[in-house]
This record gives sequence, C-alpha cells and structure tokens, in this order.
Amino acid sequence: MARNSRSRTTFENMKYEIASQLGINLKQGYNGDITSHDAGRIGGNIVKKVFQSYTGNQYPVETNQAQQGTMSK
Repeated sequence: MARNSRSRTTFENMKYEIASQLGINLKQGYNGDITSHDAGRIGGNIVKKVFQSYTGNQYPVETNQAQQGTMSK
C-alpha cells in the first residue's frame, strides 16, 4: 500500500510541475475552472514524460503542418 501512496504523490508532483511549466495555475483540490484544452495539455505532457522515462526515448513530435493536415481530413 505504501508504494501506491508514493506513486500517487509522485504523479501529483509531476502534474503540478507540468502545469506550472505550461503556465496553468492548478490549486490543491478541485480544478473544475480550468478549460478542457488546458487539462488536455497537462495530461498530454504527463504521457510524454512517462513515455520518455519508461523508454529512454524522446516522444515523437509532429510538426504543425502534419497536425493541421490530419485535422482537415
């Protein structure tokens, strides 16, 4: 059970660190006032960071042109 608590604390710290880097103000507890876009940015960056630490590789980054091309289809 202690491991789960430590994992949760590590995750919470990572969440607040990433939000701070992105300029998003998260507070302890309820954060229902942030936009879904900002919440997605935080979550996406958490996934990238976990991927990088697990594999040791950089997460593949798409260029804006590639992203815009997939959105217009």
